[in-house]
Amino acid sequence: MWKKLRLISLLSIVSLLLVSCGTELAPYDAKKPLGEQINYTITGIDAGAGIMLSTQNAIKAYKLDDYNWQLQTSSTAAMTSTLEKAIKDKRPIVVTGWTPHWMFTKFDLKFLDDPKNVYGDAEDIHTIVRKGLKKDMPSAYAVLDNFNWTPEEMSKVMLEVNDGADPEEAAKKWVKNNPDKVAEWTKGVQKVNGDKIKLTYVAWDSEIASTNVVAEVLRSVGYKPTIQAMEIQPMWASVATGAADGMVAAWLPNTAGVYYKDYKSDIEDLGINLKGAKVGLAVPTYMKNINSIEDLKK
Repeated sequence: MWKKLRLISLLSIVSLLLVSCGTELAPYDAKKPLGEQINYTITGIDAGAGIMLSTQNAIKAYKLDDYNWQLQTSSTAAMTSTLEKAIKDKRPIVVTGWTPHWMFTKFDLKFLDDPKNVYGDAEDIHTIVRKGLKKDMPSAYAVLDNFNWTPEEMSKVMLEVNDGADPEEAAKKWVKNNPDKVAEWTKGVQKVNGDKIKLTYVAWDSEIASTNVVAEVLRSVGYKPTIQAMEIQPMWASVATGAADGMVAAWLPNTAGVYYKDYKSDIEDLGINLKGAKVGLAVPTYMKNINSIEDLKK
């Protein structure tokens, strides 16, 4: 599965590079209109991601479409690769950004102010499970219910994966190095003997990290977890229909709000597993005079 995701990401990067072929951008010039420097393009990720819908709403709310601004669909890997290349040469770029994510640890980035609050306030990531899980798998339910960590903890796993580590190996390393945290999640949990459990997730760097860590903790108490990457709507549907047992990837109330509304009567929300997530438009800090979404019209 991971090799397949790598191939998809590689194809997305190649596609994005082909689109921009022949348009070599110069270093950022604060004296020139930003739109002209980047062909009025915001570099985005997967079309089905909630942040992409929010960005389309932002383009309308701030009337950026009057200035010919458009949203480029690609993938997380393609977006971060394009961002890294732009930063290396100090070129201008605007991307769909979110934290926690390793790019905010690796690069000097800033969110653009959103005076119209299109992207909403800070979000939290919730754990969602199928109905009946507590009765069927009480130990797994307890682990999932106890699971919580910080953006800083998540970022350590994300950086390992970004540096080339296999996600499962990065998760094993984190679990080994954080026994006290894992002990909190497994306190009082009875071990099982090879019971199967299926988790689903969206293939975002943050969710790859959290899902692999949870799967590793479930292994430590005797489960044999399967994890499967899906698009965001099928992820919710799989838990709601019982095709999957749970997920730790629900960004609420904004990013996945529409799916929560659609499926809330068919799932169980175990609450927050990470506080203070944020989404919006981001730029490198060397673009000092671009501080608000309104500034894109300059």
